[in-house]
Amino acid sequence: MLATSSAARTLLARAASRATAAAASVGATRTMASIDPYSDYGKSVFTGRVADEYLKKHGSSASILKDPSWTNSHADTVAKAVLDWAVDRGANTYCHWFQPMASSGVRHGQTGQVQNMMMKFNRTTNDVEFDFDGKMLIKGETDGSSYPNGGLRATHHAGGYLAIDTSSPIFLRGDTIFIPSAFVSYHGAALDEKTPLLRSNAALDKHATRVLKHLGLDMTNRKVVSNIGLEQEFFLVPREQYYRRPDLQLAGRTIIGKDAPRGQEMCDHYMAPPSMANPALACMQEIQDECWRIGIPLKTRHREVAPNQYEFAPLYGLNTTQIDQNLMVMQIIEEVSARHGLAALLQEKPFNDVNGSGKHNNWSIATDDGVMLLHPTKLNEATKHPYALAVVMAAVCSAVDEHGDLMRMAIATPGNDFRLGACEAPPAIVSTYLGDDMTAYLEAFKDGKSGEYVPHTKMIDLGVSEIEPFQVPAEDRNRTSPFPYGGARFEFRAVGSSQNTSLVNTVLNTIVAEKFSEFADAMDAGEKPEDLARKVLEKSWRIIFNGNNYCEEMQKALTERGIWRIDSGVEAIHRLIAPKNIDLFEKMGVLTKEECHSRQNIMHSHYVGTIEIEAKCLIDMIQQHIIPSVKAAGVGPLTDLEAAVSTIKTALAGIHHAEDPYKAAQLSRVLRLETMIDIRAICDAAEEVVPANLWTLATYKELLFLDSHTSVPAEPQHFYDDES
Repeated sequence: MLATSSAARTLLARAASRATAAAASVGATRTMASIDPYSDYGKSVFTGRVADEYLKKHGSSASILKDPSWTNSHADTVAKAVLDWAVDRGANTYCHWFQPMASSGVRHGQTGQVQNMMMKFNRTTNDVEFDFDGKMLIKGETDGSSYPNGGLRATHHAGGYLAIDTSSPIFLRGDTIFIPSAFVSYHGAALDEKTPLLRSNAALDKHATRVLKHLGLDMTNRKVVSNIGLEQEFFLVPREQYYRRPDLQLAGRTIIGKDAPRGQEMCDHYMAPPSMANPALACMQEIQDECWRIGIPLKTRHREVAPNQYEFAPLYGLNTTQIDQNLMVMQIIEEVSARHGLAALLQEKPFNDVNGSGKHNNWSIATDDGVMLLHPTKLNEATKHPYALAVVMAAVCSAVDEHGDLMRMAIATPGNDFRLGACEAPPAIVSTYLGDDMTAYLEAFKDGKSGEYVPHTKMIDLGVSEIEPFQVPAEDRNRTSPFPYGGARFEFRAVGSSQNTSLVNTVLNTIVAEKFSEFADAMDAGEKPEDLARKVLEKSWRIIFNGNNYCEEMQKALTERGIWRIDSGVEAIHRLIAPKNIDLFEKMGVLTKEECHSRQNIMHSHYVGTIEIEAKCLIDMIQQHIIPSVKAAGVGPLTDLEAAVSTIKTALAGIHHAEDPYKAAQLSRVLRLETMIDIRAICDAAEEVVPANLWTLATYKELLFLDSHTSVPAEPQHFYDDES
């Protein structure tokens, strides 16, 4: 398959670099490999050396960007440097880039922006002049009237105000610079996903700092931050077939479709070689290249379990930056795939009976100078406190135990309705896997026995001389757990692939911040950290489960323990306004009562809107495709299909007359997970008997197998650095 032009340039640069090195080292020892082919990495993000170069031209340096107060003291200086950098990179436009609520799975790019040119016309001379200063950089205003707000504002109070988020760097793509921003109403209510995240970061820093001081760590001039790494799964399908599926185009998933004769039974797709006989590899190369230029370190790419399913994974980083970058990754995936004759599907469950897609949220906490609070060795060395790790782990376990309902709420996307509990995602039962070593350590600590946490390792000897015995961790992976511990971080595995993960990380930060606050209050009152941790672990011990979460018997046992289990996404969303949760968010300064209610309404309305789109697609597909095909073939369940249309329309009418978004969402869930599933079976039965030449919708066989359903390039293309 043809490589992208950028990938080809990289290969040429590598070859040229090797040739230069070879010429310079005739008769000499080979020099180090050159990283010149990657010299464009980060050139389009205003941070580090790039920012320093341009700020020095204006008498400053990148060091000023480390203190958010630069927006008051150096805004004009930074604006001048940003303007110079942008112009040198061929840009002439800027936008404040923000995250409207409830965009997951529907909105292209999931972000909002108004793009303005960085120039004006002199009214006297009619000459073009640059027009970009500090005020334009740090603040903006736009019409907020059409964004979901859940009752926080009315059309006659339509202002939406934008303020630069200094924790996430400005970047450039095309002719436009993007200024990551918060989006709030005139009265300061959060109209976006980022503002609560930033507030939760502040709460985590405040209360974790208090605890660390009691554990002996000097927090002078230090902060506690939350780092994440977001793995992104998605499907690539032939675009020409995508256009033959109204449901994929409008709803992001197939609402009907008979299984292909082959699915993922052989596990032959997982980490298989990316084939050069289709455009997927070249597409992924170009995605990586675009991301590298704007400082997004997409390090890993591979095939996933389902046919045509792929994954990218970046290096981890600060949560606000990682979330911004992930939103741009999703947009780039969608846009670049189209250039390769493909369509990207980011929805959680686009196909029936094969794995759906997730976005594993690897969450950790650390001081901003690198002390990792979930890393046993680093934490204990930094604090010199023998029980520091146990105290932190007790706080996390207690948070999961008490607020598992909020964790479930944070992943209650419409797409996850089909994914949770299947073979690719944990069930809707919120427990945590710690592994045998950590569990044994905490159990001994809880029971008053002293000791140090020492993770074991083991040697594997294959019994052959060609492979020396090698060491592996004693702990295995537990893919069935929703929140497993991984040695220095927790992996929230149940997050949906189409989500903006701001709410997910807002919840994780807030529930742990509350526990740190409770711990710090008790320590301030004189309680010893280890005594407090033992008491808390005893109370929340039920949340630890290292077994198979897919086992129905174990699921029953976990439910009987009293662990949070909410199978319905609609009911999970409703937990946002439970009194204990409103108290939590208000106490931590993350969301007001009004903001909690507004978000619940928005999430329920988003759920209803998603199902309405799917239901209308199903009506169109039955009337415009399936019924005509059945009539043309003279076979198939014609009467049942005609009745199905009436059934869907009646259900939609009931949803439209519901008294509030919550009731509408409950009715929508019944329509989608009961009525429409029954109707799907009728449609799939029709597909089974209608001859292929009369079936006008793209089939699973045509959608899911790029390797065998795309044309081979006319001339073979080689991915070698030099000719042999």
